[in-house]
Amino acid sequence: MMQPWFPDAKLGIFIHYGIYAVDGIAESWSFWGGQVSYEDYMRQLDGFTASKYDPESWAALFEKVGARYAVLTTKHHDGVALWDTKANDLSVVKKAPAGRDLVTPFVKALRRHHLKVGFYYSHLDWSHPDYASVYPTRDSVEQTGTDRYTNRFSYPEPGHEDPEAWQRFLAFHGQQLEELSTQFGDVDIYWFDGEWERDSEQFDMAGLRERLQAWQPNAIFNSRLLDHGDYATPEQGIPVVPPEGPWEFCVTVNDSWGYQGKDANHKSVRQIVRMFAETIGMGGNMLLDVGPYEDGTLQPEQVDRLEGLGQWIRKHEEAIFDTVAGLPAGLFYGASTLSKDRKSLYLFYFDRPIDQIAVKGILSPVKQISVVGKGQTLTHHKIGGLGETPGIIWIDIPGEVVDENATVVKLEFDEPVRIYYGVGRG
Repeated sequence: MMQPWFPDAKLGIFIHYGIYAVDGIAESWSFWGGQVSYEDYMRQLDGFTASKYDPESWAALFEKVGARYAVLTTKHHDGVALWDTKANDLSVVKKAPAGRDLVTPFVKALRRHHLKVGFYYSHLDWSHPDYASVYPTRDSVEQTGTDRYTNRFSYPEPGHEDPEAWQRFLAFHGQQLEELSTQFGDVDIYWFDGEWERDSEQFDMAGLRERLQAWQPNAIFNSRLLDHGDYATPEQGIPVVPPEGPWEFCVTVNDSWGYQGKDANHKSVRQIVRMFAETIGMGGNMLLDVGPYEDGTLQPEQVDRLEGLGQWIRKHEEAIFDTVAGLPAGLFYGASTLSKDRKSLYLFYFDRPIDQIAVKGILSPVKQISVVGKGQTLTHHKIGGLGETPGIIWIDIPGEVVDENATVVKLEFDEPVRIYYGVGRG
């Protein structure tokens, strides 16, 4: 069941942390796609120390930025667990110099800083000997002979399906999720991944959700529990049309989920602010991803981006929190939000206006217009309008009130704002 805190959260932080940071290569996909051998990939276990792992400093930063929750990759597709799993020996506790559980201190740090706790967990496991044992039931025998099914980390050789092995894998999968659900206190979000290689029935997603909710009755689930999730999770690209119901846009600060030393393509603070504003303007949350170094410290460029976003959020909090999605597309050429009582409309303008900005479709009389974070009152006038069709409100924007990342203008009304959706006089 969706929890009320989630649509109000607006910002979460995603942390992709694992052995892939040792060589700075793509998490799991680098061996699946043949960029490195599986043996070379797993040798990174020997260099994973987590020697400066300090989730307290992470949580303090996330809280300062304005995030309301954080999600940690407890196990990616490579199968390496960050906690002391008893389901097998493949963990940083048993196989890496780190030698300790990294999940417990993460949870405790988040709780101290009033952040909700999210666990990323991959359903698939390209290291487990029983995983690549069956094909998805949605495809015919003829389809499973195509190139799509030639990767042996994912699927068995044709004619070598082993349903008993799959049942052993499901037992392993269930044991790990029971550990995550019963050993670390409250879990607020299960952020699943790796669902695409099998069908919902093969994973028994319905039964899995029942078991998880028995352990964690207040938890919510992303859409990668397939047809049993609570919210949509578009990835890397902001939707043009928002998904129905609660949703979250997950995106990286640069181009990589985990640390990759060759990836210096970090988005600017301005770009991140724009993505964030557009997301909340459509009623979603943004889950912004960082990739720590193997020792557990955050990349300075990514800390800089988080701090820049946080400075902008603190200045414009009233336009972000306790708001809902704003105007439909086309009424204002920027993002917008509405206060929950609908008596305040916030316009997010991303560029430097020549002199004015315009908003259409407002039927309610405007009481006052001001700049959020500065308090300066702005002048405005209306042009056009006929009968029930409202005119265009033109708002004067002097240069000194423009914010370098996004300027936020507040329109106040004595009534819940009425918006015109008609086609005008025919």
